[in-house]
Amino acid sequence: MKTLVIIPSRLSASRLPGKPLLKINGLSIISHVFKKALKANIGEVFVATEDKEIMDDVHSNGGQAIMTGNNHKTGTDRIFEAINKLRKFDIDLVMNLQGDEPLMDIDDIRKLHTQMIKTKSNLGTLASNILDKNLHQNENIVKVITKENLNKSEFPEAINFIRKSVDTKKNIYHHLGIYCYQLKTLENFVSLSQSQNEIKYRLEQLRALDSNIKINVALAKSSPIGVDTKEDFVAIKKIMEYKS
Repeated sequence: MKTLVIIPSRLSASRLPGKPLLKINGLSIISHVFKKALKANIGEVFVATEDKEIMDDVHSNGGQAIMTGNNHKTGTDRIFEAINKLRKFDIDLVMNLQGDEPLMDIDDIRKLHTQMIKTKSNLGTLASNILDKNLHQNENIVKVITKENLNKSEFPEAINFIRKSVDTKKNIYHHLGIYCYQLKTLENFVSLSQSQNEIKYRLEQLRALDSNIKINVALAKSSPIGVDTKEDFVAIKKIMEYKS
């Protein structure tokens, strides 16, 4: 099985512009993520970006990056353009890592990859247990509902993805923004129009479910904080500087 890891990244984030280049321990967030992906050792790693500054930063830190267009509606579209530009058509799996999650656990990346190979699933993602009940009402934390309980060994199907959960007794977990696609599934996904649910709830994964593309979910060890706001950045910076 041959896997390609692509990390979509851009400077024009609405809530925290320029976040990929914010530095922690002297290294940009995007380069921290790149190095995590390398350590996972599941395949070649590229950053896909529309910004020369991000490409230059990744290159200067020993990474690989490719320029993509600036008209993409989603990170998945950017990834697909990168694959075409790189002409990497001999791969089996494509791993999509978020460029704003420098705390993502390497073992969790490997676990998702292993489950995809073992089960031959079309599309897989990660989720973790919700330990803080307040997160059920936090619309910035995306939740996934699964058919069966998540545990260390199972890889059940997702029923739905939501931003706000009322009934907390279902199999509801904190969804982590990491995906692994069969190449043919990714090709199919990007050829589909955005679904009404995707647009309404601002959740790209609903396009897959609305088009009967199954998404399997593996249990992650932890819930890394993503960098969406200045407060997130300060919190992550403290954690990472303390660890070092």
